[in-house]
Amino acid sequence: QVQFVESGGGLVQPGGSLRLSCAASGSIFSLYAIGWYRQAPGKQRELVARINSGGSTNYAQSVKGRFTISRDNTKNTVYLQMNSLKPEDTAVYYCNPYPRSDTLNAWGQGTLVTVSS
Repeated sequence: QVQFVESGGGLVQPGGSLRLSCAASGSIFSLYAIGWYRQAPGKQRELVARINSGGSTNYAQSVKGRFTISRDNTKNTVYLQMNSLKPEDTAVYYCNPYPRSDTLNAWGQGTLVTVSS
């Protein structure tokens, strides 16, 4: 079972940038499609970007053109480069397999991104 640790969040002004990292344990990490998810206060968790084992990517419409997901299988790490951040991007960001199983895939602690002036 792969476990994930997210990092890189923080407070940023609107229009700013952040790069999130997701470090995974497990020797079969490279076989997984990985997603970045987020949960804003009072809202359900949503998928914002995903990358498959071959590097193909897909984005939610709300972040398309602003966020870029990438992976480095040699480091068991997935990244989320976030540019042109908006206040509505404020959320706790998590990574997890895509698709995920509630019984097999636990959520990590996530990393908080706050976009505010």
